[in-house]
Amino acid sequence: MKYYLVAGEASGDLHGANLMKALKTEDQNASFRYFGGDKMQAQGGELVKHYAEMAFMGFTEVILNLRTIFKNLKACKEDILVYQPDALILIDFPGFNLKIAEFAKEQGIKVCYYISPKVWAWNQKRVLKIKKVVDQLFCILPFEVDFYREWGMEVNYVGNPLLDEIAQFSPDLEFRKNQNLSEQKIIALLPGSRKQEIERLLPDMLSVTASFPNYQFVVAAAPTFTSDYYQQFIGDKNVKLVFSQTYNLLHHAEAALVASGTATLETALFKIPQVVLYRGGAISVGIARLVIKIRFISLVNLIMDRKVVTELIQNDCNTGKIISELSPILIGDERNVMLNDYEELAKKMGTSGASERTAKLIVEFLR
Repeated sequence: MKYYLVAGEASGDLHGANLMKALKTEDQNASFRYFGGDKMQAQGGELVKHYAEMAFMGFTEVILNLRTIFKNLKACKEDILVYQPDALILIDFPGFNLKIAEFAKEQGIKVCYYISPKVWAWNQKRVLKIKKVVDQLFCILPFEVDFYREWGMEVNYVGNPLLDEIAQFSPDLEFRKNQNLSEQKIIALLPGSRKQEIERLLPDMLSVTASFPNYQFVVAAAPTFTSDYYQQFIGDKNVKLVFSQTYNLLHHAEAALVASGTATLETALFKIPQVVLYRGGAISVGIARLVIKIRFISLVNLIMDRKVVTELIQNDCNTGKIISELSPILIGDERNVMLNDYEELAKKMGTSGASERTAKLIVEFLR
């Protein structure tokens, strides 16, 4: 069968690649065309547009880039019509993908949505639209099943695909040597994969390096940027970069400073104590505070439904507070409490196999 996938950011590319791999097992005649990234491209098929041209963060940034977004929407719709897939598989990225879902539904194309839009966070009435335009919805967070049921929608809970990726990971025993790192304990810096995130958060992360002279700081760099790009922020600080090695970096890290997003959950599943950082545009954050209906921004705290990791948001994301929150999780009781909470989180998350379960359900639905 023919599958058209749309992923608009790095995490979607990762999950899309795993899903494609699983679909090839379930459907020997699977063929793919997609908006995605390098990981999906490695699974075969035809990459139409890279997510690096699509990811815009925050209300203001979206408005400033509306022309590009509409151009991408138009190109995607036209390409879907030409390809005529047996199924459209949308991966997260709701602002873009719900519009594509509506279009595909009008064209009589079956719509599967993998990784539910986070409608529980704000504008919950979007569930009504999802019910109309999505044929099969696959959720990866345990609490989402009850949320959708309250709105009269039955969904498929498939577990979290991060567990698939982590289960496949084999640590590089020569990582430190290969990356020219010392034997000092590592504090990992995960500033995100989008330009706006990096430019807002990396300077704050780097501002604390001098306060922890007994540790080496290492940035998990996104492959869509160059060393020179990161070096403009690092300057003369003794900070290393590693590209496309986030899991190896986490495996060897003692603690981490992490941009709010999927990486917070990955860091927790690697059992690495962390501080979560978020800084957005003033207008975007002002709007968000009015409409968002959740107590936390990190997936770790959302899944646990209580504070496990500290979230430093906007003005709280500053040198002094980062130091005061990072210090106690490097050694001592607070570190141990967080590690114990991570054990409870792992039990809530369940086992790997989300990609395989989703692929099986999609193929069964199409047949």
